[in-house]
Amino acid sequence: MNRKEVPGHDWPSEIIKARLHMAGLSFRSLSIEAGYSKDSLKSVLRTPCRPYQQIIADALGVSPEEIWPSRYQAKSYIRKAS
Repeated sequence: MNRKEVPGHDWPSEIIKARLHMAGLSFRSLSIEAGYSKDSLKSVLRTPCRPYQQIIADALGVSPEEIWPSRYQAKSYIRKAS
């Protein structure tokens, strides 16, 4: 973890891209390998998608919760207006 990867905060997209690049991977190569269209996994940077998040995390050797903690926080009780 470097200084930009603050525990409890989502990794910046630049860090995710850089870590993939350092591993010799890209969103495109992972998308194709997983059987998705070539640019599918890029959307995970702005839109939560657990299957895509898992693919990226597996490629980086970390858990999705480590990369996107805000997307995995415990759900709190929200009272609906009646």
